[in-house]
Amino acid sequence: MSVGICVEPPAQHGPVPRTHFAVRGYDLAATLDSGQAFRWRAGPDGSWTGVVRGCWVRLRQTSDGIGAEAALPLRHWHWLADYLQVAVDLDAVLATFPPDPPLRAAVRACYGLRLLRQEPWECLASFILSSTKRIGHIRQIVERLCERFGEPVAVPPGERPAYAFPTAERIARLNARALRACGMGFRAPYLLETARRVADGRFDPAALSALGLEAARARLCELPGVGAKIADCVLLFALGFERAFPLDVWVQRALREWYFPRQRVRPAALRAFVETHFGPHAGYAQQYLFHFMRTGAGRASGRAPCPGGAR
Repeated sequence: MSVGICVEPPAQHGPVPRTHFAVRGYDLAATLDSGQAFRWRAGPDGSWTGVVRGCWVRLRQTSDGIGAEAALPLRHWHWLADYLQVAVDLDAVLATFPPDPPLRAAVRACYGLRLLRQEPWECLASFILSSTKRIGHIRQIVERLCERFGEPVAVPPGERPAYAFPTAERIARLNARALRACGMGFRAPYLLETARRVADGRFDPAALSALGLEAARARLCELPGVGAKIADCVLLFALGFERAFPLDVWVQRALREWYFPRQRVRPAALRAFVETHFGPHAGYAQQYLFHFMRTGAGRASGRAPCPGGAR
């Protein structure tokens, strides 16, 4: 749990801690269910529950923003506002996009989708576990990992138990067999070695934000099981590098069919294209294209060629 967020519960139960973020143009469901993070659960009433920086929270879309409630009294809500990136001027970001037809269609279909700002270690570990897995499977693996090795967190009466994401130090004390029991297979030794490097100070994910994009990507790619796609996910979803453009097989196929139809384009050429075409917020553009394709909105319009699936 992050120090200074939650405080000790009072002797008697008081009102549920609540706040409201007044923000226009925020699609909460698209943001939380777009493959950026893997710990959000949709409720039958349209709410979303998850654990952010060691605190249980429930979020709801409102007519003028996002309502939030917690299980424990809080010192402040700044950490959640930062996670949700409610202060971002989305229209200013979208105005930097090139006016090409696929991206215009993606923005129309997915308007309100935001990038989250996740805790770097949790984001890194989660995307190491994402390799060759569909989003539903990743959620299951992450949930097992948290249930078995994460610290319990306070939840409101009647809510299912919830757990913090296990620290690097906790995972570093395990072995690959214990991690494989969570269903992560060949990814277990990758996560274990990365956790050991973080735990003993050889690698600090948060420190990468002080580097340039290429240098930060290179440092991440030194970790076992981390290639350019996983590195770019961490750079984009945790460290604020909005030029990072995760280029997985699904996005590559979408780019080929939407931007280079009937052409043979190698991955290196696609990389060169995305680094120049999409502008200073290329990562935002990637997320719009990815979610547009994954949800089927693009296929329904005749623009998206790909089946839904993994990152």
